Amino acid sequence: MLFFTGTALASDLMIYPNKGQSHKKQEQDQSECYSWAKNKSGFDPMAAPTASTQPPASDGANPVRGAAGGALAGLAVGAIAGNAGTGAAIGAASGALIGGARRRSQYAQQQQWADQQATNYANNRAKYNRAFGACLEGRGYTVK
Repeated sequence: MLFFTGTALASDLMIYPNKGQSHKKQEQDQSECYSWAKNKSGFDPMAAPTASTQPPASDGANPVRGAAGGALAGLAVGAIAGNAGTGAAIGAASGALIGGARRRSQYAQQQQWADQQATNYANNRAKYNRAFGACLEGRGYTVK
């Protein structure tokens, strides 16, 4: 027989035996309702959370690398124009800005993905909790 704690089965649910069920009977009912709710909802609260999609790819945008690449390009342009130092400084600043903007964009995409995954998990957990509660209520428990 499996033993589950209330928090492992359904977070924040309070279960009260309306028909004087013993502690042993309640454990048995909770175990059976866990299996039923898991099969019905497709969600296992005992399993480690997994992502439903792959996270967005990162191209490794780095303002320091962008500055270095920009400085090299600016140095070449500045040498042709006659002022390599100014060209390198402008290129470094531009490269850092572009690299920083790319990094912020990637961070925003990754944050949006993480938020979506958290929402999916919460929705799946709520579906499981509804099924688990319905099973226990059908067996004579109050579930809040």
